Amino acid sequence: MHAQDLFEQKDDQFVRSLDESYQRGLSFLQATQDDQGRWSDSSYGSEPGVLAMAVLSFLSRGDDPEFGPYANCIKKSIDQIIKLQNVETGYIGSSMYNHGFSTLALAEYYGISNDVRIGPALKKATNLIVSAQKRNSKGAWRYSPDSQDADTTVTGAQMIALFASRNAGIEVPDEAIRKGKQFLLDCQGEKGGFGYTGNSGANLPRTAIGSLILALAKETDTEAFKLSVDYLRENARFGDQGHKFYSLYYTAQAMFRTTPDDWQKWNFENVRKLQATQAENGSWTGNYGTTFATSAALLSMALNYRYLPIYER
Repeated sequence: MHAQDLFEQKDDQFVRSLDESYQRGLSFLQATQDDQGRWSDSSYGSEPGVLAMAVLSFLSRGDDPEFGPYANCIKKSIDQIIKLQNVETGYIGSSMYNHGFSTLALAEYYGISNDVRIGPALKKATNLIVSAQKRNSKGAWRYSPDSQDADTTVTGAQMIALFASRNAGIEVPDEAIRKGKQFLLDCQGEKGGFGYTGNSGANLPRTAIGSLILALAKETDTEAFKLSVDYLRENARFGDQGHKFYSLYYTAQAMFRTTPDDWQKWNFENVRKLQATQAENGSWTGNYGTTFATSAALLSMALNYRYLPIYER
């Protein structure tokens, strides 16, 4: 294992235990992947967004993506994602959820791969996000590239993909970031939480998304960000049982960008709870199938490795 700056507390037992759980999860994903880079645990296992989450899980540990133990797994799923991309429009899959997560995976893979297909595919995917926003009356995104309404969850997926693409060297207009961020701010309530299509009905995953986007936009000195952190401190420890693993994926990233103390406390508890519920075969089960739940659980622990550019503070 060659992790760098792995967990501030430098607890060797914690690190070894976490890495063992992580490898068991990856072994499960490796063992259950089919020859086309998909999974058959549910209807979601062949969706490009879920494939993308699995790819990110493999990449997050820092193993060589082209010659390491999971290189073939990564390649098969990346091949499938590219196969599912519309050659003309750049659209990946059948929803902007799928498209956002797939674009993120391509962006994170781009800088560590010699695959010449990734750059053009990533550029097309990024341009699709930008063009969909230009057509949207809210300046944000919803379920399809032609949607005229918007919500915080779909918008969050596109915004993170745009930040990752920009990190990878793809041109992303400042206006796209500004408009997307403004839509999210319009959905923030007085107590710091973020709603779905407006500033009411805040919950944990949507607030984690909003807080994360503000951090990625380097808005951590703003009152909006500080209020979002207050909301997370009050609610993150309880989790979100309705969409548990989806929530964990975003909450981990948001908590990582609060304070080292907040992060360490939340992270330790999250890892402990996940280890207690990890199945003998290395998986977790939850909403949207075992592959999604396992990938999201692993990604909620992946901030301890910090190999992916999007996970840097």
